[in-house]
Amino acid sequence: MEFDANISHLQMAYWHILMVAGPVLVVALVTGLVIGIVQAATSINEQTLSFVPKLAISMLTMALASGFMLTVMTDYFQTIFEAIRAIR
Repeated sequence: MEFDANISHLQMAYWHILMVAGPVLVVALVTGLVIGIVQAATSINEQTLSFVPKLAISMLTMALASGFMLTVMTDYFQTIFEAIRAIR
């Protein structure tokens, strides 16, 4: 396996990491931002007020996007296993 092929596999791995983790991270970021703005506007400084909604919405996002995430990961691993099989 050549150096260029290794770089290509790493780029593909990073892209798939972004595809799988991205939706959940974006939703958690937006939820935290909205809750932070509400807390700053109302002067409520409660830690659980920030954590519980972010956890619930992130879990809901993971549940809704699980089919997409599983498809992306399955395709990636099939590609990797085919590349490993082609080495010999």
